[in-house]
Amino acid sequence: MVQKVYTWESGAKLEPHTQRKHKILAEYFRQYIRVRCGNPNQRRFRLAVVDGFAGGGRYACGTRGSPLIFIEELRAAIDEININRASQRMPLLVVDCLLLLNDADPKVIKFLQSNVSPVLAEARLGCPQLQLTVDYTDIPFENAYPSMREKIRAGGYQNVLFNLDQCGHSHVDPKTLIDIMSGAPSAEIFFTFVVDALLTYLHKKDPAKLKRQLEGVGVTNIEALEEVQSNPVWLGTAEKLVFGTLQGCAKFVSPFSIHNPKGWRYWLIHLAGNHRARQVYNDVLHANASSQAHFGRSGLNMLSYNPDKEGVLYLFEQDDRIAAREELMNDIPSVIARAGDTMGVMEFYETVYNLTPAHNGDINSAIIDNPDLEVMTETGGGRRHAHTIHVTDTIRLKSQTSFPFLLPRRE
Repeated sequence: MVQKVYTWESGAKLEPHTQRKHKILAEYFRQYIRVRCGNPNQRRFRLAVVDGFAGGGRYACGTRGSPLIFIEELRAAIDEININRASQRMPLLVVDCLLLLNDADPKVIKFLQSNVSPVLAEARLGCPQLQLTVDYTDIPFENAYPSMREKIRAGGYQNVLFNLDQCGHSHVDPKTLIDIMSGAPSAEIFFTFVVDALLTYLHKKDPAKLKRQLEGVGVTNIEALEEVQSNPVWLGTAEKLVFGTLQGCAKFVSPFSIHNPKGWRYWLIHLAGNHRARQVYNDVLHANASSQAHFGRSGLNMLSYNPDKEGVLYLFEQDDRIAAREELMNDIPSVIARAGDTMGVMEFYETVYNLTPAHNGDINSAIIDNPDLEVMTETGGGRRHAHTIHVTDTIRLKSQTSFPFLLPRRE
């Protein structure tokens, strides 16, 4: 694939898929700050944000790019938290953020600095509780990464978020993704690419295996993809390829495509190390229905389906949530039964969230409303409402279930 070149200085065009991607990024980042700073006793939060392919900061239409999204959403989240704290006469939250911005083109970095400077000055002046340090580099990301990693380690940052938007070409080694995820206790990555680049990578790595996988959608070579990329079954095949390639990079990988019924080519992947991050990400996608797309099952085993008999297009819309609830009512008791007859809620979340597009509320409702399950608190009480489920609770199969194969063995 020919590398897409943005002419930032003369005005870069904002593409629809980028607009959708940035909306998800902005909403997730603000929610990320809210969740990570939700403890009322917390007075300081420290994080490092890396924008590895930062671009020029603003598009020709005036819309902000990812570097400005990070600054503005961080400030907005801090203001929101501290307004609430002030109303309750609680100590204000201070956020210490290291923002590392990189682009391989020195001219683009100069243009970016001119766009960042006024926004940064306003954020510092208007939000004294934001301690923001911005650092720029202008070399290819893989060359810049070692020094970025050292700055993060030297600063002792435990919370790290990488935005790696490759603009359609492949400049990030999967080994780098693994290194990022293992480099900090709480690391997350937004990873964007065009699927053609991934298929080219897989073709070099194992052409025979790739050929077998593509034959399921009638494709015998990569060049023939143009004819099938608007077929939902192709979306499901590509999703499996993406997940299979990246699942070793992080504990939780969301292999969802940016939605485009004319052809699913752009992938926005979220990688995280804990279920809570994936939980929040799924909920953000549902709040931005039709921004991303999934093909397969909508329950707990989203990639386990026979394309000849099952599999539907899931766009995170209300109708999709209804279908997901139906599958969840059967899937959840099966998960508990495989564990025996009980399972801690935390263990359940850690087990299922990597393979579901479902909303957190739908999963919890399917647990509470399920005739075969009951949720017990640490003290032995029973939960009655989905929103009260806590990670310290236990999910238990009832002694009499609707399905004989789920009957627990009682001594």
